[in-house]
Amino acid sequence: MILSWLRQTRPYQLYQLARSGYLHEQGWLRSVSEQQSVDFSGNPVPWITYPCLKFLEQRIHKRMTVFEYGSGNSTLWWAARVGKVISYEHDHDWYQKIKKRVPHHVEINYVSLEADGAYSRRILEYPGQVNIVMVDGCDRINCLKNAPVALSNDGVIILDNSDREEYKEGTEFLRDRGYNRLDFHGIGPINAYSWCTSIFYRASNCLEI
Repeated sequence: MILSWLRQTRPYQLYQLARSGYLHEQGWLRSVSEQQSVDFSGNPVPWITYPCLKFLEQRIHKRMTVFEYGSGNSTLWWAARVGKVISYEHDHDWYQKIKKRVPHHVEINYVSLEADGAYSRRILEYPGQVNIVMVDGCDRINCLKNAPVALSNDGVIILDNSDREEYKEGTEFLRDRGYNRLDFHGIGPINAYSWCTSIFYRASNCLEI
């Protein structure tokens, strides 16, 4: 009877979460404890929802080029899986820190931030060269509006926190230009709440959606 009662207590339930199950396998508790976007083994992962992360893991490859707004653990994760990563960061101190950790096939750049300024526009220098654009930094609406220029014929755009009303102008911009939307709702590293990461794609796309 004591064991039965114990299994119904909050501490025991938390203990079970820590030792087995979905959150344990994803490394969620470790990411919360370390306040870092990492997996079960402490390896870096993008700070997006786990369903989207799982989807991408099965479909990306070394022949791809990724452009990302915002750098960090996502940069290291992409670098281990694709042929080239182009990353733009607006925080100079963070840029200096991440720059020391990236391998040779990562082109990481610092550019100061201003609305609809160089940060969102640098992607225009890569017309048709990018398979995946990851929008997870600042000035996201303008980043979304500029992203299509850089996409290859099979390119896709990924937007994190796509459920936020403040990004609706950007998502509608893509919709009006013929992009379909695939939403991945769920929990992800560090956070204890659910949010949404979305992929915007056309009929012919590199992720075979």
